[in-house]
Amino acid sequence: MATPVTMPKLGLTMNTGAISRWNKKEGESVAKGEILMVVATDKLTFDVESPEGGTLLKILVPEGKDVPVGELLAYLGQSGEAVPGASAPEPAGAVPAQAVPAEGAEKPSSRSAALPAGLRATPLARKIARDEGIDLSSVPGSGPEGRIVRKDVESFAASAPETRKVKTSPAAAKAAADLGVVVSSIAADGRVMKADVLKAASSAARPAPQDIRLPLTPMRKVIAERMTLSRATIPSVAYDMDVDFTALAEFRAKVKAEGAKRGVKISYNHILMKICAAAVKDVPLANSSFDGDAIVLHGNVNIGLAVAVDGGLLVPNVKAVQEKSLLEVAEETERLVDQARSGKLALEDMQGGTFTITNLGMFGTKSFTPIVNPPEACILGVNTITEKPVAMDGAVVIRPMSVLSLVADHRILDGAEAARFLARVRELAENPWLLLL
Repeated sequence: MATPVTMPKLGLTMNTGAISRWNKKEGESVAKGEILMVVATDKLTFDVESPEGGTLLKILVPEGKDVPVGELLAYLGQSGEAVPGASAPEPAGAVPAQAVPAEGAEKPSSRSAALPAGLRATPLARKIARDEGIDLSSVPGSGPEGRIVRKDVESFAASAPETRKVKTSPAAAKAAADLGVVVSSIAADGRVMKADVLKAASSAARPAPQDIRLPLTPMRKVIAERMTLSRATIPSVAYDMDVDFTALAEFRAKVKAEGAKRGVKISYNHILMKICAAAVKDVPLANSSFDGDAIVLHGNVNIGLAVAVDGGLLVPNVKAVQEKSLLEVAEETERLVDQARSGKLALEDMQGGTFTITNLGMFGTKSFTPIVNPPEACILGVNTITEKPVAMDGAVVIRPMSVLSLVADHRILDGAEAARFLARVRELAENPWLLLL
């Protein structure tokens, strides 16, 4: 008896999933434990193993379709085994009914098939049409098999309005016939000349660029849904603030060297995660969520770092950043980034975030407005570091400057609270030794 394959439940919060890819085709054999399919949830993709060995008899759900957990996806079994609800296969050698022409039906003419549609015409009819500038596709034919003959063209020319007639030079008419250009389709001032025909032929030889339709991947669908949800439900406000990175650059250089001794690469992102976790102590609302008739202040600062991957964006988060050392934050962040890019993130790594950092500085962005990741209250955008002239103590000096862009849920943080949080982040960035207090 064929074994049904259903949509597995791959996490406590998973309600639906989509087949991102079938690794086997119908009729192919599969071993027990071999990857049968790749399932995409609202957060991650998972390799799903075959529950038993045999043949993939029937695929019921195509790639890309979202279905509920427990939905029937396919049948496994032995080759030739019947599948419930499937019609019996046709005997080998059977000829499909539509392949046999009905008695008395007209057989397609090989000669007609070789001619372009609308151009079945005698040589004389073609010449007259060419001289008169008539598009033969507009002329009804009265000859055998609808062939256009001389009288058809003459009759059409006599009855057609002047707008259908195009004055054409003999050279243009010959060129149009040789190149297959319809003279009546050429827009020209007065008589159509050979140059007009050559120009039209050149344009026809270069097909216009075609639109390409890219179906949404499961990941892109989720991103679209969450970003739409954010825009529709969160009244967000953006705040930009210039930050002097001089002290932070010096601090990073020192801790980076020490981290390298322990095999850990420390980046600005890791330091900013610690800075944001420290700033939350002064402005707890920056680490909260709006929950109907209440605001939930989260005990842990679980900071997500946006990671670009093929086809979209993932935001794994480091739990309890406020309790971890800078080295621990760096180690865990890089582990999550590597797993995100290799498709090995666990579902719990994507859940429970309370604050997000997104860094586009490597692309040279000077300012941008990120979108809050529901149900979080804030997201911090990090921009490129640029050397700029700055007035200090009555003198102009060159400093490495950057803009930090904070977007906050205005239901939770008023302008003063959001600005106070961002100012505290700037203070810690410009005086990183304050992290020790």
